[in-house]
Amino acid sequence: MKRVGIPVLISALLLVALVGCSTDAGTGKPLEENRLVIGVTAGPHEQIMEKVKEVAAEDGLEIDIKVFNDYPMVNIALAEGELDVNSFQHEPYLEQVKKDKNLDLVAIADTVNFPMGIYSNQIKDVKQLKKGDKIGLPNDPTNGARALLLFERAGLIKLKEGVGVDATVNDIAENPLDLELVELEAAQIPRQLDEFAAAAINTNFAVEHGFLPSRDAIFMEPEDSPWVNVLAVRTENKEDPVLEKLINAYQSEEVKQFVEETFKGSVVPSW
Repeated sequence: MKRVGIPVLISALLLVALVGCSTDAGTGKPLEENRLVIGVTAGPHEQIMEKVKEVAAEDGLEIDIKVFNDYPMVNIALAEGELDVNSFQHEPYLEQVKKDKNLDLVAIADTVNFPMGIYSNQIKDVKQLKKGDKIGLPNDPTNGARALLLFERAGLIKLKEGVGVDATVNDIAENPLDLELVELEAAQIPRQLDEFAAAAINTNFAVEHGFLPSRDAIFMEPEDSPWVNVLAVRTENKEDPVLEKLINAYQSEEVKQFVEETFKGSVVPSW
């Protein structure tokens, strides 16, 4: 038996580990012609995709829905080939994740908009916030920036000029109430709302927690906000014919009517 030197063995093991941990390798294969595995987050995205599944079936497309309870793993699962498509995020979030994790993913169609809202179990209006109150916001860069822009629109803070979707808590230029901003994982904020005077919550997590955003939010983004959600795929598959069936099903009149009737303005069709 040939003996392998320790340095060579270590190098080989490191190479295997690096290949195994790669998140942008893709599958190198086209998607199936009439079947897709689609990842969604629990809540509205799951509900909408169930309706899309019904509509797609009429065109001979089978959809297998995989439900996730947090954001980060949905893009990883897509990049690693566990999923064919995902539907849960707006494009600024996708672009940030692609950059941070070197993922070769691309958006192929607009879906819906989930206007972010400010919620509270203690007050009924943002004007009731007091000096030194604690408010929560998501800790991921894109949704954190989105929350800061929402706080600015509500008149709670003022951001440095021009920071836009790249805003962080370090870009707060004025905070007249000396509010304490606490960043948390987006999915955790509804569960910890009692710890805050108010908090910015993504609509899917608000709905999952039992809120009706159009009724329960004390301040909301306008319906025409730029944070439109998308269908995402691996870049290598973006031209696969089966995706046209999916897009046609999602952007159908039946799905649009379902969204409008089910969510009553809390989720807005964006096609």
